Amino acid sequence: MVESLNLHQYPFTPKRVTLESGHEISCVDEGQGKTIVFLHGNPSWSYLYRNLITSLQSTKRCIAPDHLGCGLSDKPQDYPYLLENHIDNLGQVLDQLKVETCILVMHDWGGAIGMGWAGRHPERVDGLVLMNTAAFRSKLIPWRIAVCRWPLIGPLLVRGMNAFAGAAIYMAVTRKLNREIADGFLYPYDSWANRVAVMGFVKDIPLEENHPSWLELGKVEKGLELLNKKPMLFCWGGRDFCFHDAFYREWQRRFPGAECYHYPEAGHYLLEDEFEAVKQNIAGFLATHADA
Repeated sequence: MVESLNLHQYPFTPKRVTLESGHEISCVDEGQGKTIVFLHGNPSWSYLYRNLITSLQSTKRCIAPDHLGCGLSDKPQDYPYLLENHIDNLGQVLDQLKVETCILVMHDWGGAIGMGWAGRHPERVDGLVLMNTAAFRSKLIPWRIAVCRWPLIGPLLVRGMNAFAGAAIYMAVTRKLNREIADGFLYPYDSWANRVAVMGFVKDIPLEENHPSWLELGKVEKGLELLNKKPMLFCWGGRDFCFHDAFYREWQRRFPGAECYHYPEAGHYLLEDEFEAVKQNIAGFLATHADA
């Protein structure tokens, strides 16, 4: 159980949700009130949202699943870690937890997964918060991620040397993480086997039309049209080497009515670099759209 893990700033005992596949998803489910669903990306996990959950759980129901293969969830070695399956899994989790409507908070891959589910179920979405993410097709990719997709070299780097999750604790922030927090981010990814989905997500970045997830991401992108009247908040770290400001401007173009905050000195893990500012902005958004 989580109590024995002794993870810094992670005082939760997640639930286990069994998917139709038989695999189990670990899911933080804390508090009561309006449901806020927090979706992480790669190579993080629900630990990313620990302080935000703690700040909101007195008045909100905070749900933060670890995608299959990530965090404290099962890590099947032969599972197809594809966008469509992650969206399906999210739907099963929310149905089992009896989430009728919610506000989604999304980061990195959580954006494509969350917006994919939202496009399928717009009637269940009360609001959307996006942080350094994308849910539309793009062929932009940093070289340091592209290298991790190379045959043979990629698995050696990502799964063998932990060069993706291990590098993120330095490259995804502009303010150095203390050792306890860095260890918290890395905790679930301590072996070749436990880094299976970290590699899976890297391989699943759809850059070409023949990629297995290219069509699914196209469906996600099409579904954005169904969400243009939803309350929306963008919180963006301006020093993100991956989801840089070109993605931020594209979100603004697609949703000109969104409430926007840009943090020029924050990196990809903006919840680490500018937590107090982001917390305040999200709290203000929720005060308007979750407490009404």
